[in-house]
Amino acid sequence: MNVALLWHFHQPIYRRPRTGDYVLPWVNFHATKNYYQMARLAEETGFPCTYNFVPCLLEQIEDYAQGTALDPFQLALELPPDRLGPFEIDRLRKFVTDETHASRLQRRALEAFFSPIDPLPADAAGMLELQKRIHQGLLPLWKKLGDERKAELTVSPYYHPLLPMIFDAAAAGPESPPGVTFRHPGDGHAQIRTGREYFRKIFGRYPKGIWPSEGGISRDAAAAISEAGFAFAVTDENILWKSLGGYDRKALFKPHRTEDLTVFFRDRELSDQIGFEYQHWDAKDAVTDLLRRLDERRDDCDEDSLVVLALDGENPWGTYPQNGVPFLRELYTRLDSHPGITPIFFEDYLARRAPTRELALMPGTWLGSFRKWAGCPAKNRGWEILARARKACGPLEEILIAEGSDWFWWFGEEHTEEFASLFELYIGEAYRRAGLTHE
Repeated sequence: MNVALLWHFHQPIYRRPRTGDYVLPWVNFHATKNYYQMARLAEETGFPCTYNFVPCLLEQIEDYAQGTALDPFQLALELPPDRLGPFEIDRLRKFVTDETHASRLQRRALEAFFSPIDPLPADAAGMLELQKRIHQGLLPLWKKLGDERKAELTVSPYYHPLLPMIFDAAAAGPESPPGVTFRHPGDGHAQIRTGREYFRKIFGRYPKGIWPSEGGISRDAAAAISEAGFAFAVTDENILWKSLGGYDRKALFKPHRTEDLTVFFRDRELSDQIGFEYQHWDAKDAVTDLLRRLDERRDDCDEDSLVVLALDGENPWGTYPQNGVPFLRELYTRLDSHPGITPIFFEDYLARRAPTRELALMPGTWLGSFRKWAGCPAKNRGWEILARARKACGPLEEILIAEGSDWFWWFGEEHTEEFASLFELYIGEAYRRAGLTHE
């Protein structure tokens, strides 16, 4: 039995339009703490994982690498402690909530930006210099890993739009925003095409695979992905069950063909065990449990079968001991040597075993439905605003940014004012650029 493991790296655009200053620090934070950690583990172990990059994340990493990111959170890390004011202290408390002494707060916040994968310098100046080196070397390191086949690199559409709803919002079915007509396949094609081109700019080659944003796929989206030159896409098992009209466990362990595109479906249970459960376990016990579950699946498999684990590659580690490093080392070491299991890249699997089964693909996401992005009043209101702006302004860059899935995920949730503000700013900038008055 083969096993493919995909880590998805994603952050939306956090810069304000026009001014370019960063409203939130999460690209900066994850670059040094998680993206670098995952690269170092790939380099150290040589374990064949697939890493999926969202292009607007790559763009922002470049911003930090070039020293052009206008990030007030970074300024709060760099200021002499005696110059920290209330605004800087408030920003630092996003990373450390239980400290009141300004200099200790700054020191602990800076330490929070790093993985335990390597020893930290003893002083703040050394840590800031290390942070700068990581920023500058991060994407070249990922390119090197890809070139050396220590990592398989894939991509998502540029601004992480929910493709089925960009092609036609009615694809959301019961969650479709009532009274909203949003049908812009050209935008979907553009997001896919520009994402692919930006990937080539950074990594020197076109990607063969794609994780469609939020695992969101439909027949229209699959056709566009295939037309753009991709060989395969990865999404969630619930889309397979919807498309088959029922549960068929053996079908999960083989790719399917739709619209001239190979589609792999992830094993949700195993993926969620890593994403949401194993952080509460001892690392050895967690990996033992995962291997037991994989062995159980081998009873339903032949040697050509593939089990796909696909999940967020940045956020889970904050709740694991030592940022997940012991767990990941244990996972890679034991998966690599476990009898009857062959870790593999999707590209290599496809080269040996082309799919034979055609599938009439139903629209869906990694959740199955679209309920996290549409269906409630706050999220539907976002689609109404976007639909009016797209009709009035056309496919401006700001509109493509506003099509990102994150805004809709967070609409109606608590403590997400920054996301609502950024969405409104990009909508407003689209009207301004079009010479129109924002409603």
